[in-house]
Amino acid sequence: MANIKNLVEEIKKLTLVEAAELVKALEEEFGVSAAAMAVAAAPAAGGAAAPAAEAPAAKTEFEIFLKDAGTNKIAVIKVVKEITGLGLGDAKALVDGAPKTIKEKVPAAEAKTFEAQLKEAGATVELK
Repeated sequence: MANIKNLVEEIKKLTLVEAAELVKALEEEFGVSAAAMAVAAAPAAGGAAAPAAEAPAAKTEFEIFLKDAGTNKIAVIKVVKEITGLGLGDAKALVDGAPKTIKEKVPAAEAKTFEAQLKEAGATVELK
């Protein structure tokens, strides 16, 4: 490890022209291209050249979609009223209109909590 640190210190002392010559010499010696190595190393290092096939970022906001109120409709209406802040009549109309979106752009942690509350009340819910 000490040899690598010494080598890095020596490379720091090179001029730009000398560094370019070093890169060319290493490319010729090992049969590689520094440009290809930089592109290949960037995704591994989390760089901007990540391939398009990379997994999408985790979703942070959800839509709470009520598929069915289930058999205990009154309990579901109470939970919907609490989640949405609607009045009793509006919450009932929302539940009666299922399948329907209850709330949009809900943060992930909140969405999971609301989903659990609705399922506990007997509703069939989906987070989209």
